[in-house]
Amino acid sequence: MNQPVFDLAYFSDPTLLRVIAVVALVVVFNLVVRFALHRLELATKYTDNPWDDALIHAVRRPLSILVWVVGLAYAAHIIQKEKGGFLLDLVAPFRDIAVIACGAWFLFRLIYNVAQNMLSLRAQNEEVVDRTTIDALSKLSRFAVVVVSVIMVMHVLGFSVSGVLAFGGLGGIAVGFAARDILANFFGGLTIYMDRPFVVGETIRSPDKAIEGTVEYIGWRLTTIRSLNKSAIYVPNALFTTIVVENASRITNRRINETIGIRYADIAAMTAIVSEVREMLAAHPEIDSSEKISVNFDRFADSALNFSITAFTQSTEGQPFQETKQEILLKVAEIIALHGAEIAFPTRTLHIEGK
Repeated sequence: MNQPVFDLAYFSDPTLLRVIAVVALVVVFNLVVRFALHRLELATKYTDNPWDDALIHAVRRPLSILVWVVGLAYAAHIIQKEKGGFLLDLVAPFRDIAVIACGAWFLFRLIYNVAQNMLSLRAQNEEVVDRTTIDALSKLSRFAVVVVSVIMVMHVLGFSVSGVLAFGGLGGIAVGFAARDILANFFGGLTIYMDRPFVVGETIRSPDKAIEGTVEYIGWRLTTIRSLNKSAIYVPNALFTTIVVENASRITNRRINETIGIRYADIAAMTAIVSEVREMLAAHPEIDSSEKISVNFDRFADSALNFSITAFTQSTEGQPFQETKQEILLKVAEIIALHGAEIAFPTRTLHIEGK
């Protein structure tokens, strides 16, 4: 007589029924959790608090996996208790590692989401956004989460934490020699975050290196700068500890520093021209009168009488500065013309002796 493929007697096994009940309970609980999180997401969608949205988005996937891990581990515990088995003895440590991993994943996502929400909310409210500080705190927090999680996992696996730390001290010396460039870049990035010579969005240049552009990203190993011709420059962070960096975005004023020459034949008009140009600059609305304004006869050049102009504009932006500078130079040309003088250009006089 043939045995049936599915024997209904198997389903009368109390152990199997308990396992099926646990799995079913996990499925139902997962559905309840997803529904509750969805309702919470709808309730907090329009709030200005960066934590609620970040918390809900961060917990959704790790919590779902955590429920399955705990449920399946409990089911395995039921089987082990009734049936025994060597492989089932490994369920407990793997369960603990999975719980630690889910917790670390949740914290990792929470920190990242909070940072992004804070940046977006401040940008929407047109508030000043300190991207560099927020990014630094986010990265340091996530790094701490990884370190603590690794230590907890090693403790679960039976390693002595004190022994691991002692070995890490000795191994750190060897790693330091082998990866000193990587460590130099890491501490260079840490120095940038602490000293803040520049932040994301600022324009910098270095007189020591061919580096000039807008800072786009500050990482732990390198910093990305968008040059004036729109090419990407990747600079190792260690380099910023050895070079001079000029931050053009933090200037208080832009300087107009020009030298203009008139003909030698117009030397009688030099005093009046210099005086009127000085008065024009002092009365100009785009010139900062609190800063020094200097207009003086400078030198007897080869083909011209040069006078220098030094003044500082109110605006620090490039385009408004160029427009102000253009307007002032044209007015200087008008003043020179009003006094019957002319702007000089290189000339040479040739004297031919008669025979």
